[in-house]
Amino acid sequence: MSTAESMPGETLRPGTAAAVAEPTNVLLPGHDVPLGRYTTVRRLLPQRQLRTVGAWCFVDHFGPDDVANRPGMGIGPHPHTGLQTVTWLVHGEIRHLDSLGNDQLIRPGQLNVMTSGHGIAHSEYSPVDHPPTLHGLQLWVALPDAARADPPGFAHHPDLPVLSESNLSVTVLVGEFGGVRSPAVVHSPLLGAQLWLPDGGTARLPLTGAFEHGVLVMSGAAEVADVALTPGSLLYLGPGRRELTVRAAGPTRLMLLGGEPFDSALVMWWNFVGRSHEEIAEARADWMAGGPRFGRVRGDDADPLPAPEMPTTRLKSRDRHGRTVG
Repeated sequence: MSTAESMPGETLRPGTAAAVAEPTNVLLPGHDVPLGRYTTVRRLLPQRQLRTVGAWCFVDHFGPDDVANRPGMGIGPHPHTGLQTVTWLVHGEIRHLDSLGNDQLIRPGQLNVMTSGHGIAHSEYSPVDHPPTLHGLQLWVALPDAARADPPGFAHHPDLPVLSESNLSVTVLVGEFGGVRSPAVVHSPLLGAQLWLPDGGTARLPLTGAFEHGVLVMSGAAEVADVALTPGSLLYLGPGRRELTVRAAGPTRLMLLGGEPFDSALVMWWNFVGRSHEEIAEARADWMAGGPRFGRVRGDDADPLPAPEMPTTRLKSRDRHGRTVG
């Protein structure tokens, strides 16, 4: 987002100049991406002009999909580096398997957090006998330099803190909200919270002024910071905002993401998050060689997914606004 004068709270469309004054709103439409053989997701992050919200660097919204007579989720063994995966379900079930030996079924209201560190492999499937609807989010968190070379890990959180008011329920997935903290371990100042307004209405939410935020609607529709928001778009809110007003006419479910702006420039390619072309090329080579860095997904006999060919041009490191660095 380039610089130009604008008033705080003005909503800018993609491709227009961003504001110097904070807070700034930017409404970003997502796009559909096939994921595996059976699932299509709406990819909301990264985008050309906005690569991260805090350390959140990837947001896929899938469903609600009718999978009553379909396989549902089916993503074979694949690798990750330099990130954490955060999986959240509203409907359905997904089985997670990884190269550390974890075999975990996640259900609505539960949270899976996988930390890739230097390298891990995993796969995700709907169970054979699965619920008829699949709906949720797959998110990535970019690891800071101090953590991205650490050993991999996995955590399943069956119970998360929930704050309830008369017309609002807030589930804290990551970080702290309203004085309660999620048990999920992350490595940057971060927030992830589901907002559920079962009867609609208006809610005013306290925000951390040093954070930038992103809001997406999972179901229903809402006016967020005076911007009409429906499923399929991400509303970016720049730092400096200490309160957020949400108005919904009917039952509405949203996800609020936030964090301190992530200053490290990133190279994101396929399933890897790194800092340079060479780092990504090395990770790809290690995966294709089938060596010990990623290991094999235990309990999954499917062939590992092959990595795409590296591009013929050098991968560029980009800052959070998509500008080339170095």
